[in-house]
Amino acid sequence: MTALLRRRQMLAAAAVAAAAKVLPAHAQGVDIARATSFIQATGQELVAAINANGASVAQRRERVAQILRRAVDVDGVGRFILGRWWRNATPEQQQEYLQLFEQVLIRNLSARFGEYQGVRFALGRTQARTEDDALVNTVVERPNTPPFGLDWRVAEVNGQPKVVDVIAEGTSLRLTTRSEYSSVISRNGGNVASLLQAMRQQIQQLAAREGG
Repeated sequence: MTALLRRRQMLAAAAVAAAAKVLPAHAQGVDIARATSFIQATGQELVAAINANGASVAQRRERVAQILRRAVDVDGVGRFILGRWWRNATPEQQQEYLQLFEQVLIRNLSARFGEYQGVRFALGRTQARTEDDALVNTVVERPNTPPFGLDWRVAEVNGQPKVVDVIAEGTSLRLTTRSEYSSVISRNGGNVASLLQAMRQQIQQLAAREGG
């Protein structure tokens, strides 16, 4: 009987260890109500920044960017997108990649909002996507343009709710970007430096388009 109990305890410990290997160290169960409140508060901040009277387009865009930097798990999303190529990169390349990725991500997201005053943000349904994240549905309305759906995938990261993906009209930002980045690296013989150069050029193009 004692031997059987000891064997069960060993099996239970092995199961816990296996689960710990599968889940990231920072992953935690998602709270649906907390995820909803987080996106509601973030949306209200975004609307207030976009609709700020007397602010220029550049000022509104920068305020939006600041909000998104707080709300999005930039490093986590960036590493997910680079995927298996992360291990191929040197520490210096990894650091530069994350810096460039933040600029690309924030510019792309802020461009969806920053030029349009009169924006309205409607909260839709929230549903658990997995045990570790939830999908919060929203609708963004802008003057003289059709409303569009923007869904925010929210997870608990180091004890705080964070956006880990944005899904626009059914298209996942991080999955699409992961495919694009992997294609660039693959076409250049697995050279991560080729992606960094492409990202620098993309940032220059985005900055020129935005006028700064």
